[in-house]
Amino acid sequence: MNKQKTIIVTGGAGFIGSALIRFIIHETNFKVVNVDKLTYSGNLESLGSIDHNRRYSFEQLDICDSFKLRKVIFNNKPELIIHLAAESHVDRSIDSPNSFIESNIVGTFSLLEQSRKYWQSLIGQKKEDFRFLHVSTDEVYGDLERSSEFFTEETRYNPSSPYSASKASSDHLVMAWHRTYGLPAIITNCSNNYGPFQFPEKLIPHMILNALKFNSLPVYGNGKQVRDWLYVDDHVRALLKVAAKGEVGETYNIGGNNEIQNIDVVHKICNLLDEFLPIKNNKINSYSELITYVKDRPGHDVRYAIDASKINKNLGWEPLENFESGIRKTIEWYLNNHNWADNIQNGSYKLSRLGEGNK
Repeated sequence: MNKQKTIIVTGGAGFIGSALIRFIIHETNFKVVNVDKLTYSGNLESLGSIDHNRRYSFEQLDICDSFKLRKVIFNNKPELIIHLAAESHVDRSIDSPNSFIESNIVGTFSLLEQSRKYWQSLIGQKKEDFRFLHVSTDEVYGDLERSSEFFTEETRYNPSSPYSASKASSDHLVMAWHRTYGLPAIITNCSNNYGPFQFPEKLIPHMILNALKFNSLPVYGNGKQVRDWLYVDDHVRALLKVAAKGEVGETYNIGGNNEIQNIDVVHKICNLLDEFLPIKNNKINSYSELITYVKDRPGHDVRYAIDASKINKNLGWEPLENFESGIRKTIEWYLNNHNWADNIQNGSYKLSRLGEGNK
């Protein structure tokens, strides 16, 4: 990819999308068009550092709106579309699956169709260079339970929740558009992301911000569910590596090599908060005393773990952060950015849960 080429990022006001756009603007010469509907979790404050950059522009629209989407794509003439727009929270999908079907399945269909029409209008090298990168999740693979196996790119899809089923559906649509129409598409499936600017319904920011308010820290079941934690900036680097060097029609799993039980994640957060911000003049001595156990959520997967050897071997990517370094950076960021967190909670979200715990 050369100078001043254009990337369209859908869902660019979300957690991973905003991290991706900040990285592109700060570290590359590409132009970026951010396409986002601005649902409850979309937050343009996360892009404040690049908001006035001449290489960045924002288009507020729903990707299900094919007419407006077509105009944005054809007017900006991108060499790359990175599709991140999605409803992504498991608890919300259990309580209200409709928006997940609409955004993740219908929205992906709409984007694929308009991308296909745009790509088919190109000629020569521009057509050869175009790529469609679809960003998905390891949750499409289902549950490893207590086995010692890992998710690979060949693992059979077996989604457990409305969220993961909708993402599995979107993955299948992308591959169908590649195989049927030749759309030059690539899929990535990542493990649990964390880092600065994450919407506080997700486990790590939810626990940090509740702890700072001395609220209870609700943990599902016994808390022994295992997740592979990936620092968001490592994920962003992987996405751009796949976009630049990945093989069309392939899938790449992106993991952090950090398998940790949820309860251990929460204890780590508490221990670091004890270190960074010791409790004074309160009824408790440690943030860990705020931990409570709540009823497990329906269909809760026990273990996710990614084998990222393909992207490492074929594209030369590996994570730079381990969980110790990444969680320290994350907690320090939330401690130093109260305004961002407060503004999020001044909207419709009040650190409450639709369910009784966190992903």
